[in-house]
Amino acid sequence: MAAVSETIVREYFELHGFLVRQQRKYVAPTRREDEEIDFFVLNPQPREREIPLPFILSAEDLPGISRAIVVVKGWHTETFSPAVLANAPEIFRFVEPSVFKRAAETFGEDGTLTKILIVPALPPGDEARSQSIDMLRAKGIDAVIPFRTLLSELIEQTAINRNYQKSDLLQIIRVLKNYDFFREPQLELFKTKRKRKK
Repeated sequence: MAAVSETIVREYFELHGFLVRQQRKYVAPTRREDEEIDFFVLNPQPREREIPLPFILSAEDLPGISRAIVVVKGWHTETFSPAVLANAPEIFRFVEPSVFKRAAETFGEDGTLTKILIVPALPPGDEARSQSIDMLRAKGIDAVIPFRTLLSELIEQTAINRNYQKSDLLQIIRVLKNYDFFREPQLELFKTKRKRKK
């Protein structure tokens, strides 16, 4: 499942014009699981931000990021509630000084380096969500992107009349869209469906 989750994240950042470098293509037998950074992302044309970066990122926020380290937590059955965060210290290993120092060396010393965590979901309730965000910020994480955001953007941006030969993920989304396996957004509830060829 980790490979699928990482593929989704890679495609999302590439869709938004980032250069993506994977930290490693192998898992070392002596390495602790989930200790390292999954991706280094670099925006070749970052834009100046007039307001601070929000903690929960959307596609509109990405142009304001110049470079970042990204860690993917594809636990698709979990919500990152305060209880989960308190009992899973491995989530925060990538912000430990030794790991972060190695990451900073990859980019060089100049400029800010945003620490982004890709999460399955945050709690739906306001109080629990606020507590989770406070815990993540206290550990040194700058921003999160929920998987729902990544997937909805990829689905929306994939065109059914294009052939995505170089991306299995986008090709699968294209085929599923072509056969109407994705519902239209609710704002377009009364939009007429396209006619199928007989």
